[in-house]
Amino acid sequence: MHPNTVCVIGNGVVIHLPTLLEEIETLKGHGVSVDGRLLISDRAHVVFEYHKKIDALQEDMKGNAKVGTTLRGIGPAYADKTSRIGLRIGDLLDFEQFAGHFNRTVEYLSKQYELAINIAEELDAYREYADTIRPFISDTSRYLAQALANGKTILLEGANATHLDVDHGTYPFVTSSNASIGGIITGTGLSPFALESAIGIVKAYTTRVGAGVFPTELTDELGEKIRQAGGEFGSTTGRPRRCGWFDAVVAKYSVRINGLKALNLTKVDVLTGLPKLKIGVRYSINGAEVHDMPSDLGFYKDVTVHYEEMDGWEEDISNVRSFSELPENCKKYIIRLEELAGCPIAFIGVGQRRDQIIFRF
Repeated sequence: MHPNTVCVIGNGVVIHLPTLLEEIETLKGHGVSVDGRLLISDRAHVVFEYHKKIDALQEDMKGNAKVGTTLRGIGPAYADKTSRIGLRIGDLLDFEQFAGHFNRTVEYLSKQYELAINIAEELDAYREYADTIRPFISDTSRYLAQALANGKTILLEGANATHLDVDHGTYPFVTSSNASIGGIITGTGLSPFALESAIGIVKAYTTRVGAGVFPTELTDELGEKIRQAGGEFGSTTGRPRRCGWFDAVVAKYSVRINGLKALNLTKVDVLTGLPKLKIGVRYSINGAEVHDMPSDLGFYKDVTVHYEEMDGWEEDISNVRSFSELPENCKKYIIRLEELAGCPIAFIGVGQRRDQIIFRF
């Protein structure tokens, strides 16, 4: 959206090209051109339609142990990457080589799954995709290193969330990549010593999509009220997100794993009008306090969440632009979240628009 900004899709991303091209066309329809402003890593892996089919088949085979995948083929694409049979964006630069690799991969996967893939049709489509995206394909690791050397400012955006990280999240109810700070490095090729700061994005309440543990979840009318007020529905699937009180244990864990220097607290306005707010401050099991986030998901079946209750606020905060102008109860809530998370809250979201944010420091 900023005309002088170059956007980079790094090597750690898996890309469904029809969706990417659809997004590019949508931008063009709004007068935003990506020409000369978009770079796609030649090392990024491709998500094919057969990955979606495999995703659905695997999820169905899990029965009651479903992980709640989006069925977008992301997991199977990362699995192919790890199995060293995946195809990368750079392969499209030599289409004959790409076609041969595609045929071998489909043959290999068809021995495991009934995929019914029209290979000729798929290759015709990808030949067209290749012609369209060829100008964007680049060694983005080299580009970023050069930009850094030239004194450029680089903002790196991770995907998903720390508790969906395949190593540090609530496994197996996670995504298939490192969604914490480590993914920034492996997913771009930048040196870890290049990072100057890390900002965590956290809602004023907690949400989760799909299956998995959620100690502070609200399954009553209040949870539904927060869902509707916050528009808590999956951005790609439309699935309703599960909503609950702010979980300080989760937040503190994320601060530690990522070495966060600041938090961006979003959707504070969604809580306006609630007479009382609760914060999950710690866990215990059988009366014994539990420190941090245990890896054993069986623990969460018997966990007790200890809450602090605070007074809410009624005032509309959507037009507030400074911390001092917020209602007193709202300020107290934010300060308490900051104390519990162990990280400064530097940015506060008070609405959906870009300008509805408070820069606190």
